[in-house]
Amino acid sequence: MRGTYMLIWILIICLSQVAVQSQYYSKSLPYHPKPVKVTNLHFFLHETLGSENPTAVVIAQANIPSNDNNSSVLFATLYAFDDPLKIAPEHDSEVIGNAQGLAVYAGTNTTDAVMYADFGFTTGKFKGSSISIFSRNPTAEIEREVAVIGGRGQFKMATGFALLKAYFINATNVVIEYNVTVIHY
Repeated sequence: MRGTYMLIWILIICLSQVAVQSQYYSKSLPYHPKPVKVTNLHFFLHETLGSENPTAVVIAQANIPSNDNNSSVLFATLYAFDDPLKIAPEHDSEVIGNAQGLAVYAGTNTTDAVMYADFGFTTGKFKGSSISIFSRNPTAEIEREVAVIGGRGQFKMATGFALLKAYFINATNVVIEYNVTVIHY
């Protein structure tokens, strides 16, 4: 019995030393958040449809006829695009990047598209950086707003919004003005 008590005391002493020796040690450091930056961007997206060199093409379309003229409807149509971004609305203006992504027409009774696009900048102050947009895009409206949800390069951890305005639309060409407010670190 006496040996059992001795063994228990030895175990208690050993276990108490383990707890003392294994305590976590850290030094508290003050938190200094990086200041938030707000960047305003202005550019024009130029899209070409159904021509010799299109920048947007239909890659999938549902086989749903319209009641009006037996043509297909926009609902469930998936587009891929690689549109140039330019500093002005003119066709021959300087290219500053490109928008690559997908858009699917998701409204059964509307022309609302859900789009994912990466707007990459290839020249100037933001060369090598991009912003990501993932948002509903009501394409029939002249003015609309979409969400900036991320970015890379100088726009890491970006949030914000883009105000879009249809500048020019015809059967084969679309020019959309973008005023983007990007909040980043």
